[in-house]
Amino acid sequence: MQNPSKIDHEGSILEIEDGKITVGIINVSACSACHAKGACSMSDMKEKSIEIVDYSNQYSLGERVKITYQESLGWLAMTLAYVIPFVLVILTLLISTILISSELISGILALAILFPYYIVLSFYKGRLKKTFSFTIEKIVNI
Repeated sequence: MQNPSKIDHEGSILEIEDGKITVGIINVSACSACHAKGACSMSDMKEKSIEIVDYSNQYSLGERVKITYQESLGWLAMTLAYVIPFVLVILTLLISTILISSELISGILALAILFPYYIVLSFYKGRLKKTFSFTIEKIVNI
């Protein structure tokens, strides 16, 4: 039974190198769960590669595995990538419009605020990689 707070994908191991396992999964579009999914084409499916750190040496190339990550981490990623930048742009636009009479400069400042935000975020790339990690499990056929 699937845990509702975790998201699972099945895939196969494409590459193993120095404790890093690259797993290929097929990402199906959100519309694939609807009642008309039979009308959807193969273009709605995309193969993605996910890198997982694992030093157990218990996996081999081509092996079918299940990768898992916590759903709450998806919300955190969405907040960092979309919500916070949106709020920064809106707040900067509002404040600069009040303080500066030029709408052009206010708009440029609102967009320019994203550069320092993403630069600061890039400094935390190592920490974020550890936070947004996947777990890997063998698929056992009984």
